[in-house]
Amino acid sequence: MDMKLLGIYLNDHLAGATAGALRAGGLARTTRGSALGRAVGPVAAEIAQDRSALLGIMRGLGIPVRRYKVCAGWAGEKLGRLKGNGRLIRRSPLSTVLELEALRLAVEGKAAGWQTLRRLSAVDQRLDSAQLDELLARAGHQQKTLEEWRIREAEAVLHTARQASGD
Repeated sequence: MDMKLLGIYLNDHLAGATAGALRAGGLARTTRGSALGRAVGPVAAEIAQDRSALLGIMRGLGIPVRRYKVCAGWAGEKLGRLKGNGRLIRRSPLSTVLELEALRLAVEGKAAGWQTLRRLSAVDQRLDSAQLDELLARAGHQQKTLEEWRIREAEAVLHTARQASGD
């Protein structure tokens, strides 16, 4: 394996994991006490655990963490909150839908990373194939949960908006 390229690859995934964990935690806090919050809370906790698992894998491979990439992931998540949402101060009804979509895509990217590492485990015994299988299964469950709630929230928000406009 080209460890230099693998280091770049895993640090890029770490940047994404940093942003994803922050976004998931924020959504879990925003929706706390609701049915969505009860569904997203455990997913957010798993996403944070997955980030820790990635750090452990990197340590096991002797790949150093590139702090600037972690900072870029953190900053990217914060900047992503500044998008125009049609409201100046409070959250738009679309905010939750867009956050669920972003998380769904982030988990899909994470799953691709786990799949890549799973394939590499055939040639590098430092990679635990059972752990990677577990991480892949968990990502699949996360994707399913986020997609179910994305659809529910999109339908509720867009249906309500359509009724309010009289269409």
